[in-house]
Amino acid sequence: MSSSGNTMDDEDTFKILIATDIHLGYLEKDAVRGNDTFVTFDEIMKHAKENEVDFILLGGDLFHDNKPSRKAMHSCLEIMRKYCMGDKPVLFDIISDQAVNFGNSRFPWVNYQDENLNISTPIFSVHGNHDDPTGADGLCALDLLSCAGLVNHFGRSRSVEKLEISPILLQKGSTKIALYGIGSIPDERLYRMFVNKQVTMLRPREDEESWFNMFVIHQNRSKHGATNYIPEQFLDDFLDLVIWGHEHECKITPARNEQQLFYVTQPGSSVVTSLSPGEAVKKHIGLLRVKGRKMNLQKIPLQTVRQFLIEDVTLANHTDLFSPEQPNVMQKVQAFCQQKVEEMLEEAERERLGNPLTPEKPLIRLRVDYSGGFELFPTMRFSQKFVDRVANPKDILHFTRHRESKDNVKEEAIDFDMLLSRPSLEVLQLRVEDLVKEYFQTAEKNMQLSLLTEQGMGKAVQEFVDKEERDAIEELINYQLEKTQRYLRERRVEASEEKIDEEIRRFRDSKKNTAEEDAEVQEAISRAKAHRDRGDSVIDDADLSDELRDITMESDEDSAPAPSARGRGRGTRGRGGRGQSTTARGRARGAGSQSGRGGRGQKTLPSPVKSKSIMEALVVGECHDEPRATSFFTITSQPNQL
Repeated sequence: MSSSGNTMDDEDTFKILIATDIHLGYLEKDAVRGNDTFVTFDEIMKHAKENEVDFILLGGDLFHDNKPSRKAMHSCLEIMRKYCMGDKPVLFDIISDQAVNFGNSRFPWVNYQDENLNISTPIFSVHGNHDDPTGADGLCALDLLSCAGLVNHFGRSRSVEKLEISPILLQKGSTKIALYGIGSIPDERLYRMFVNKQVTMLRPREDEESWFNMFVIHQNRSKHGATNYIPEQFLDDFLDLVIWGHEHECKITPARNEQQLFYVTQPGSSVVTSLSPGEAVKKHIGLLRVKGRKMNLQKIPLQTVRQFLIEDVTLANHTDLFSPEQPNVMQKVQAFCQQKVEEMLEEAERERLGNPLTPEKPLIRLRVDYSGGFELFPTMRFSQKFVDRVANPKDILHFTRHRESKDNVKEEAIDFDMLLSRPSLEVLQLRVEDLVKEYFQTAEKNMQLSLLTEQGMGKAVQEFVDKEERDAIEELINYQLEKTQRYLRERRVEASEEKIDEEIRRFRDSKKNTAEEDAEVQEAISRAKAHRDRGDSVIDDADLSDELRDITMESDEDSAPAPSARGRGRGTRGRGGRGQSTTARGRARGAGSQSGRGGRGQKTLPSPVKSKSIMEALVVGECHDEPRATSFFTITSQPNQL
């Protein structure tokens, strides 16, 4: 049947716009690509309004950063307010317990039923791994949008041991949808919960077979390790459609899982975040129609996505043009690569003709295999030739070389300096946890961990790198040290080095790949975030001091006097300034670093937490320990079609 006729749209048909991995704010500071995510998000929301959808369903990673910038958050709010608010009536009802569906919100009901809001197009979304909840309060960017009444955030779980998924029950006319969702959870943990049968999907008590069951998930679909993905076979077979987020390659045409008998659609990302083949597939979003137990999915190509062309060349396959023995082979290879890039630019220009919405400069990636004795050539001058024609002049070329022998891979030590010096694409594809695990698997015996597990250490380093939790490593070490000491005291271990080492090793091994290990890491990370928040409050006070200083008329001194332990009168940042640091300028009479009026005997504020490298964090942690502790046309889900 036709996938575009409006004859399908009646009072019993749900129309849902689906999209995943929008990554608002990606490269927002880039002069060429900075607005790409916001322009495409505007296009997505425009499609929703033009097609008069009932609601928008997002599969995670709305934002690229866990702590989106003011620009990213402002642009998101602006676009959502533009397209989601209005007088158009919402024609479906929620018949489940909303206090359960949105229990993590201070406003546990759907936004379009809020008497203070005028929502015409609701948005339902789970969080992804880029915008997941963090901090002692467990908040994420979606919670801000939820509090503002623009997004209905669902699919969140606080338990690390078991997962109970209660669906949002939607009804429009005679059509009923059970919408399940899981926000991003570390793959290894979720894998273990599935294996241990700790994941339960609740079903409506009445007329189970009359519901169209949809499930939104944001996890690895392709296998990245033994347990670092979620097999489709883990999901319940009563499902009709699975919307899979996190994977960026667009595979939006629903694929049938012949074992579980449901369909899987993978919309993919709406922006190119890595120069890999999967990202070169044309980007789409989906217009899903559901009537009864039948569905129809219409692909909608995105026009504002920047073009991305990628090509592989192997120098050894072009012996008619050059060989490694030729004295000027480097110049010939460079000319060959330049020709290939020119051809890709011509192809991009042909594709862009007739579509004024597509950005002018494309993304180009030429992957050059220089195996067989060829030498690399400097890419800086090569890139300068295309600086006004491509959006990524600095990383057009990507050199690769196949290993000639793999016999002694396990015996060779890993050069982590070499790994970190790889081209940016390869670095982006490396996982921090894998690097940590790989390191300790190849490290010598005296460099092995004594108190921490590799997984725990990997998670702490990941928090340090990905989310700038500067104290994660140190807090993990301190927390584990306290717990181990308490364990040894309770066991009343004999005071000999051998016995203590044996008990520590037994205690450490007993926690490997268990919920206890996850809980310990989460506790340590919570401590680090609490520590960070205390430091940030000091910085915020200092920022406020600077702002007030700029508008005061009496800040005429260039420097503040040295802080004293006690003092009277006004603070050092100028008149009316209480509780500010001594680094601000202003008049002060006997002012202490935290002095207000009558501020006697006040303690000086701690200095803002400075940035630390990973090695510095490790060293600080080790100082509290003994030496041993270092150690996304038509598809139907049923035979009958819509």
